Amino acid sequence: MRRSSRRDSVYQPLPQPGSTDCRRPGRGRKLRTALPRDPSVPPDRRTLKRGNALTAEAANSTRIELTDEEIFAAHEGGKLAIGLTAPLDDKRDLSIAYTPGVAQVSRAINTDPELARQYTWASRLVAVVSDGTAVLGLGNIGAAASLPVMEGKAALFKKFGGLDSIPLVLETTDVDEIIETLVRLRSSFGAVNLEDISAPRCFELEARLIEALDMPVMHDDQHGTAVVVLAALTNAARVVGRELGSLKVVISGAGAAGIAVAEILLAAGVTDVILLDSRGIIDRNRPGLTGIKSAYAARTNPRGVTGGTAQALDGADVFIGVSSGTIPEQMLEKMSEDAVIFALSNPDPEIHPDIAHRYAKVVATGRSDFPNQINNVLAFPGIFRGALDAGAKRITPAMKVAAAEAIAAIAAEDGLAPDHIIPSPLDGRVAPAVAAAVMAAARSDAK
Repeated sequence: MRRSSRRDSVYQPLPQPGSTDCRRPGRGRKLRTALPRDPSVPPDRRTLKRGNALTAEAANSTRIELTDEEIFAAHEGGKLAIGLTAPLDDKRDLSIAYTPGVAQVSRAINTDPELARQYTWASRLVAVVSDGTAVLGLGNIGAAASLPVMEGKAALFKKFGGLDSIPLVLETTDVDEIIETLVRLRSSFGAVNLEDISAPRCFELEARLIEALDMPVMHDDQHGTAVVVLAALTNAARVVGRELGSLKVVISGAGAAGIAVAEILLAAGVTDVILLDSRGIIDRNRPGLTGIKSAYAARTNPRGVTGGTAQALDGADVFIGVSSGTIPEQMLEKMSEDAVIFALSNPDPEIHPDIAHRYAKVVATGRSDFPNQINNVLAFPGIFRGALDAGAKRITPAMKVAAAEAIAAIAAEDGLAPDHIIPSPLDGRVAPAVAAAVMAAARSDAK
């Protein structure tokens, strides 16, 4: 008698709205969100004091204080475990799952390598790869210290995307060595999520991996951020009664996130984008520009504005901050009426929301304790799920724009307002909608 297939339980459906099951195997408590901790504060401190305080916003918008005790307890032994998808209870199960039965599957894959997609976990396994050089707000902390963050990322893939993933933290910062490592491991997974890799190396690494690997590759610090920014800006434009393409946008920060935000806004039809780095406006006539900054100087700043932040903000409709540093309040006075400010630096926004609201109709941050949080978890689980479900070999610009449109549509379903332009990161509708939109875009790209 033929045993029932376990395929449906292997490739789990996306979580549905209202699903809250995130219990750890063998434990009776829920996963807690991984947040960075100041290493100068001893772990035996029960409550995080002012200057090392961590707050998070629960689904009901109540603020909670996190203690060292619960944070370290949730991370004890790591946040991930491998579970079985096929029975292994008797000798028959053992003979099927391992020798001699497994040899049949290996022979079949040897004859037709495409069968690995059906008979292994590679087609639903995402490698979460980092070298630890640009971790959250911690900077270059190395591979080992970045592992808890990568585990957290993998947990989010599972919770929101129904995808398995494996953290790979590499003890090298050499681009060639990272590429060689992943090429040698490529039969083991179906997609690569690059994470917390410093600029400008991240641009070269992603571009070369896309060519070297026949699978979806995405640097989430770039494109996850960009997708959610586009979704939020799409709805912010509706709130202020403007067309997206008519906006004058200033992006402060020309690193990984800033470049990707500029790219997706251009792809979505925004024509007036100004990029700022530590030296001021990136303009085609500015001496010393090389590499990717030189390339974007030719594609942005159509009015030829020169100078610094003050000159860039004069008449601007939108400010998007993706770099550290603060913006003096007086510079905001030059922005247009009903301006939009996205101050996304963490933990300290470039402009505090209370100040930003004096000059802008719509304000967003990267923090959970203010409305309109720009959070990558709205994007990457659904993007990778949709790409893998479609059998896509690349994550294209059209797929990213489709993801942004899906996120924006979810927020619009509930009614747009200045303090509601983006869904909650915990909204169970988002990942399925993003996955469906990405899958449709992938199939359209393939035609």
